Amino acid sequence: MRGVPVVLVAHGSRDPRAAEATRALARAVAASRPGTPVLPSWLDHTDPAPTEVLRRLAADGHPGAVLVPLLLTAAYHRRVDIPAAVAAAQETGPRMPVRVTDVLGPVGPVVDDALLAGLRRRLTEAEPGRVDALVLAAAGTRDPGARASVGRVAAALGASYGVPCRVAYASAAPPDAVAAVARLRAAGARRVAVAGYFLAPGLFHDAVTSAAYRAGAVAVSAPLTDAPDLVALIASRIDHATPTPQPD
Repeated sequence: MRGVPVVLVAHGSRDPRAAEATRALARAVAASRPGTPVLPSWLDHTDPAPTEVLRRLAADGHPGAVLVPLLLTAAYHRRVDIPAAVAAAQETGPRMPVRVTDVLGPVGPVVDDALLAGLRRRLTEAEPGRVDALVLAAAGTRDPGARASVGRVAAALGASYGVPCRVAYASAAPPDAVAAVARLRAAGARRVAVAGYFLAPGLFHDAVTSAAYRAGAVAVSAPLTDAPDLVALIASRIDHATPTPQPD
């Protein structure tokens, strides 16, 4: 897959920090794959959109591309928005094979070691000291399958530390960070740290951070952004990408 253009697709946010984090991640992925064009795109709020990037690559004569959804769950955006963007590019421009990777979160029972390593890296940087419980704080989703995948990450993260780990959400589903931290403290935990299950900074991570500290958390980790472990995970996704069916 070396040399084949890579299109990173982020959700998008009104917060400019999120777009800059995606650009930094694109630069880090490009640095890890010399000779491979790595282009950021966004589903909303920031240009260019993935359809535009794919059209441009096809018009420039590239024989194919790999599209990486910068998503931590395989919910609506992966199931609907990403395929629609690819289809739109192929319907309105020169046809070009596009390989779409899995999301960065778990798509089956196994949680990638690189994802766990990235979460642990950010927790270590937050300097929580000894902890006796963790909260994995995610953006939130109404999709039960996506919530189950977040739960698998929380279980794996807690097991790696040998402590209980609860899930919290910034929106769309309970519990929030206040409730998750409070429940752990009520159960006897005295040093609860919160792992931010976010790819980029923004309002959700800010809200989780504020809520967690109000509830008595000792530390809240930063988003994964361009952590080397995340770059390695994206490289693995690229190398195992599968073709998208071509339209008739």
